[in-house]
Amino acid sequence: MNFYSNHKLLFWSSLLFFAFLTLQIGILPALQNQTVFKPLPNAKPLTPEEKLGKALYVENGCIACHTQQVRSVDMDKVFGSRPNIPADYAANKRTDVWRNTANLLGSERTGPDLTNIGERQPSIDWHLLHLYQPRAVVKESIMPAYQWLFQEKQYLQKGDVEVKVPPEFLKNKFNKIVATKDALYLVAYLQSLKQTKLPDGQTPPEFLYKQKEVKAAAAAGGDNLPDGAELYTVNCVACHQANGEGLPGAFPPLKGSGVILGEDLKLYVTIIMKGYNARPEYAEMPAVGTNANFTPEIVAALINHERTSWGNAGKKVTAEEVKTIMEEIK
Repeated sequence: MNFYSNHKLLFWSSLLFFAFLTLQIGILPALQNQTVFKPLPNAKPLTPEEKLGKALYVENGCIACHTQQVRSVDMDKVFGSRPNIPADYAANKRTDVWRNTANLLGSERTGPDLTNIGERQPSIDWHLLHLYQPRAVVKESIMPAYQWLFQEKQYLQKGDVEVKVPPEFLKNKFNKIVATKDALYLVAYLQSLKQTKLPDGQTPPEFLYKQKEVKAAAAAGGDNLPDGAELYTVNCVACHQANGEGLPGAFPPLKGSGVILGEDLKLYVTIIMKGYNARPEYAEMPAVGTNANFTPEIVAALINHERTSWGNAGKKVTAEEVKTIMEEIK
């Protein structure tokens, strides 16, 4: 009974018990996690520009609509090559002595997960246009336009990074849209978001609750290539659009394109693998094929899809033809 009536004893007993629980539940597990979970060997630290972009990502509320966590369920396979593991977040450092660094995992997907967006969409031009006016690249998008990250100028100055905006989204079609440093920092951070490959010999966690896979029918002619339509949707549709018509003033059309229907297969394969920047009226195309490690079979399937879609009537190619060119242009 003395224990319950002695306020000093109650206070110090409660304080010691609280300190013990804090040590056992909070501090010791955290120290153990720092020892067990270390950054993957190939993980790249953020550059100063990317760190500034991360701060802008937080400042502009991107975490409210985008996650950065590929869950271990099959439906998340579109966002990354494997489920995330604790080591993916081990490189994060404290903001300062008072504040911990948020992992930006997010809790809602009003927009897609961004864990691997740097691999899925490496084009700086696409990201800048998407930030300036999301509906220019995704008509159904409900994302707000971050136009305060851009300037409108009559003339370009040295060092300006112009955003290729379709005329319909310009208030004054004679003005130029220029990205500010903040816009470039934010895009630099988005481009840095890439899943680090696991060390050789380490098996990634499996995706659970897999849906029944329907084996795609082999393409006409028995070439046994991958599904070109699916590959186009994953790698190309964001810029060139589902109808193959591109975006005027931003991304070129594939429908009726001279490159698509032409006889210069080497040029076609080179553009897919190494990108293209020879048309000032359009944004630069990144090296999609090289960045995504396209095989000859993937490139052939893409070419065949583009040559036979949207009214195109081009000649199909084989993986062997593409392989010969890929070896030549390495």
